[in-house]
Amino acid sequence: MADKTDKPLNNMRSRIDKLDKKLVDLLNARAQVSLEVGRHKADNNEPIYMPFREREVMNKIADGNPGPLPEKHLRAIYREIMSSSRRLQRPERTVYLGPEGTFSYFAALRHMGHSQYLTPKATFEEIFRAVADEGAELGVIPLENSLEGTVGQVADLFMKYPVFIQGEIYSRISHCLMSLADDMHSVKSVLSHPQPLEQCREWLDAKLPELPRNTTTSTAAAAEAATQDGTIAIVGNSKLAEMHGLNILAERIEDHPDNWTRFLVIAPSPCREDERDKTSILFTTPDSPGALAKILNTLAGNGINMTKLESRPVRGEKWKYVFFTDLECDLSKAEHESILNMLREQCHTLRVLGTYPSARTDGGE
Repeated sequence: MADKTDKPLNNMRSRIDKLDKKLVDLLNARAQVSLEVGRHKADNNEPIYMPFREREVMNKIADGNPGPLPEKHLRAIYREIMSSSRRLQRPERTVYLGPEGTFSYFAALRHMGHSQYLTPKATFEEIFRAVADEGAELGVIPLENSLEGTVGQVADLFMKYPVFIQGEIYSRISHCLMSLADDMHSVKSVLSHPQPLEQCREWLDAKLPELPRNTTTSTAAAAEAATQDGTIAIVGNSKLAEMHGLNILAERIEDHPDNWTRFLVIAPSPCREDERDKTSILFTTPDSPGALAKILNTLAGNGINMTKLESRPVRGEKWKYVFFTDLECDLSKAEHESILNMLREQCHTLRVLGTYPSARTDGGE
């Protein structure tokens, strides 16, 4: 009876084995072409990371998918295929706000794939310095959160370092309560970075009102501490539980579920792809009435939609401000040359931070 029962399953396994062999052959054939692409890029001094091309490949694959493989699974597979292709073409170092296990780490991993060479840095300034002066090809930095606004220090560092935006990532922020303990009754304190604790304040007030809440430098540092003390519970990304052998005691404990962070991919040179649909600029205005209004009217009068406008004080100059602005266009195109020239005349200073492909605001690729 066992032989009769196992025969159909063995046949299916045999078919899977044959398909796996074909897949490996095709993946190696693709890898061979990627090596050729890498040599071409090296000969022509072209960048390895090309976000618009990767988005184009992803969309073509998804649009041509007949199923039953879900699109989400297919995109995850191809993210790793493209990550491997980039690594084969030329290893690139990507720096992020560490240590390993932070939300910046998971955003970089999700966008760049597991084959990317990821290097943690302790501060935002170290990331900018590594990209601008120390040979790191890419950096991943959080710019703004949908609930808490812009990370002011990051905006300030764009004024200090000559780096360029090459891409963006939208990542949903969801928090879990994790511990070595098996249940919340064994927990004596809660530990995390101040931001996750604030984002889960109402839940913690309702569920763990008596427990002290302590802060540390990152959610990853909190997870490390929790591995040494079973009475500590931490708040952070659920993937930390798997990384550190912690138990998930509660999921999705954030007070506002629609919580997103926008990350930027920065590089020492501008994006060189032909297709780009978003521009970020930094500008200051002359000290005259209506100076900002003139600039905004120039953009609106030419049909350019502005999706972000934020002012930051200029360090060392009292009551002087610089404006960080996102525009829904490729300001580097020839058709916008006259607009760019007009902006240069109207602004006291103007710097184009980058023209790059926009990302989906729901976190999709």
